[in-house]
Amino acid sequence: MKRFVWQYVERPATFAAIILLGLSLRTAGAQDSQNAPYMNPQLPPQVRATDLVRRMTLEEKATQMQNNSAAVPRLKVPAYQWWSEALHGVINEGVTEYPEPVGLAATFDPEGIHTMAAQIGVEGRIKHVQNLREGHTGIMGGLDFWSPNLNIFRDPRWGRGQETYGEDPFLTARMGVAYVTGLQGNDPKYYLAIATPKHYAVHSGPEPTRHFADVDVSKHDEVDTYEPAFRAAVVEGKAGSVMCAYNAINGEPACANQYLLQDQLRGKWGFQGYVVSDCDAVRDVAANHRYRATQAQGAAISVMRGMDNECVTFTSRFGEPVEKAYVDAVQQGYLPESVLDTALIRLFTARIKLGMFDPPEMVPYTKIDEKELDSAEHRIHARKLANESMVLLKNDGLLPLKSGIQKIAVVGPLADQTRPLIGNYAGQPTHIVSIVEGLKAEFPNASITFVPGTQFLRPEGTPVPDALLTTAEGHAGLKAEYSEGRMNPEEKKKPFVTRTETNVMLTEKDLPREVAGKKSFNVQWTGFLTPTESGDFLLGVRSQGFARLTVDGKQVAMMYGGGSEIVPVVGRAHLEKGRKAAIEIHYGTQNGKVHAELIWAKVHNEVSPEAIAAAKDADAVVAVVGITSQLEGEEMPVSEPGFLGGDRTSIDLPQPEEDLVEAVAATGKPLAVVLLNGSALSINWINEHANAVLDAWYPGEEGGAAVAETLSGKNNPSGRLPVTFYKGVDQLPNFEDYGMANRTYRYFDGKPLYAFGYGLSYTKFSYSDITVSAQSVAAGQPLGADVTVTNAGNVAGAEVVQLYLKFPEEKGAPRIALRGFRRIHLEPGANQKVHFELTPRDLGMVTENGNPIIAQGDYTLSIGGGQPDTAAPSVSGHFHIEGQYGLPE
Repeated sequence: MKRFVWQYVERPATFAAIILLGLSLRTAGAQDSQNAPYMNPQLPPQVRATDLVRRMTLEEKATQMQNNSAAVPRLKVPAYQWWSEALHGVINEGVTEYPEPVGLAATFDPEGIHTMAAQIGVEGRIKHVQNLREGHTGIMGGLDFWSPNLNIFRDPRWGRGQETYGEDPFLTARMGVAYVTGLQGNDPKYYLAIATPKHYAVHSGPEPTRHFADVDVSKHDEVDTYEPAFRAAVVEGKAGSVMCAYNAINGEPACANQYLLQDQLRGKWGFQGYVVSDCDAVRDVAANHRYRATQAQGAAISVMRGMDNECVTFTSRFGEPVEKAYVDAVQQGYLPESVLDTALIRLFTARIKLGMFDPPEMVPYTKIDEKELDSAEHRIHARKLANESMVLLKNDGLLPLKSGIQKIAVVGPLADQTRPLIGNYAGQPTHIVSIVEGLKAEFPNASITFVPGTQFLRPEGTPVPDALLTTAEGHAGLKAEYSEGRMNPEEKKKPFVTRTETNVMLTEKDLPREVAGKKSFNVQWTGFLTPTESGDFLLGVRSQGFARLTVDGKQVAMMYGGGSEIVPVVGRAHLEKGRKAAIEIHYGTQNGKVHAELIWAKVHNEVSPEAIAAAKDADAVVAVVGITSQLEGEEMPVSEPGFLGGDRTSIDLPQPEEDLVEAVAATGKPLAVVLLNGSALSINWINEHANAVLDAWYPGEEGGAAVAETLSGKNNPSGRLPVTFYKGVDQLPNFEDYGMANRTYRYFDGKPLYAFGYGLSYTKFSYSDITVSAQSVAAGQPLGADVTVTNAGNVAGAEVVQLYLKFPEEKGAPRIALRGFRRIHLEPGANQKVHFELTPRDLGMVTENGNPIIAQGDYTLSIGGGQPDTAAPSVSGHFHIEGQYGLPE
């Protein structure tokens, strides 16, 4: 035990500090905690953390091993909730929400992402201070943010690909480092916040199997594709924490994986921070992966392999407190207490470096002006990134729309909605602009007519009639059971109020007197719905807080929380006339606000005649279509064709929207299609028939304004695709196959619809005068490259200059690989010399056996506005590397 602890402390601490620590431990019992070494800001954080942990009992230690870390009053350790999220804005109310990360990736702008992350860190600090002041210690109020998502978007069917920076390891690494360094701040002593790259590693769907899937993957694909962005975030970005994934990799769960956690992360990469599990992933080690027999053994092996903090969705598991597994693990001999101490030292080191045990006046980030929350400066940057993320996929000259245009018909179910703009893992901004609103502001002199055109993706409905609801006993209405605390599906909580209610229409005025005034409670309604006609229905809940609806035991709709908004969520269910359908509605309050309402609507996805009439009467049509985070996302019920459990089974545009676009195109009016999406869409018909196509992703709170500015020409589109747009799923391998063969632009052998790195502009750029610093270099030496870029068009614009390498004929080498990029802005006729400095790692590849090397041989270097051998302008050069050089993993 002494040897292990000594190694942990020795690296960061001075010899004098270690001696002081030893003295303090011998006299700990006689000291007041206020004067203990762990409260001394002058000592190194790990020394302080070690002193604190040594003072704790086993039971106290166990309470710190989950995200809901309990207070230890005798040591003046406050409770702390580790679970906060900030994927593209703090998940909280009254914050700035930037574009979804796949859209951020389309900017190819690491500097912009760094600035955004710093702004997110500032807003997170402000929210933390406010929460402390208000006595709020729940989730989303801490300073440890479980972002960024550095998984590789290997397959467009994965519903969470929207959270990532796309399919390329190099681009993802650059964006990840930018995010981590921005969020964590630049103070030498304190973190602004802590970034948590996730989900480590080899994790990208399918969602329905993630809790028990065992992924077989070669070392080549691990080192070449799945690990580089995490390595960069840790080695370059100095990320303070990492989240391990749900799935197993090559037989070992990610949160108990020797290769990932010990060999790579803490071994070869030298990671000194803490590892947090994905939520309930440690539970899965025993319960689903069957890697160990009991929860105590599963927790033990996870900690021994390097997991330090277990995220748990609920504070109890299988009827027992989560912390009991850690006490049992030590007492039953599965987990040495010294190893548990090591995990806790990492955790308290992090809290100390966040300033949580120091006087506030010593911590610079406690002095942030609260006016910076959701400030005008932050909203301006959100607009900038939204503008930069716009990818023009096609344009025959329709765009930009003429300034004098008289009549614009806007069709599509998403054009007036704001919630789809901010994607998933998002907070609640105070200011958000829909696309229709943006167009009206951008074209004030035009007559703009909006018609949804289809019911699809319109989460609307009317209250289910009371007369159709019955209890199990045959009485009118539904059985309502009220209980306290957060809802836990694994527990059947004893209700403190049970009554029959005529319907589900709950507001504060409808509460039982025993419930009135309670800030946290949940309700379960059960009974039957007996329709008077047969057909497919949209059934759901309009609520403020957590809501879930099941029909005949199948989950149909679920929402985690709507913040300050009352939000509807619906799903499709088939009902038969006169047949009772068993329904259960679970509802949990959020922030003490109460609203829950059972709604429905008969499904009718036909194109509305009003949309066709509006198109016929317009000078141009803007069709806003796509998908939303209610269709693609994290492990959720989706009952629409083409979607499964949050993933997609088809990458086509959903049929009701395809029908709408084809119908308005048939009018012959000029047509611009705007896509909202977090993943690639195989819009083959639209590509052939629409006049223009603009991909807007999920563009954040300023997204509607950014779309409008791009259609008007105020914003010259400069986004580039961070993913390949395939023509259909028939071009893809099996979704469950994690091998990279024939996946992403680096290994895909077919012809895509749109290539990675592709994007058009309202101007033209040309490339010339490419030079490399040497025609031959020794392996292990850097290489410089220069090119001249000219704006050969008539309007100012930004270009994303992309550098690709083609490697010698070595087994394991990709077809081609991005190894540099630069975003520049040029006025018409202007040119700029752009320089790239390629490091040894930039010049490297991974052998078939998984060894990173710089290979000997001839290389082709291409610099241009996209991949070589596409329509993008580019120039090429050649160089030779002499000798072979092994790179560290």
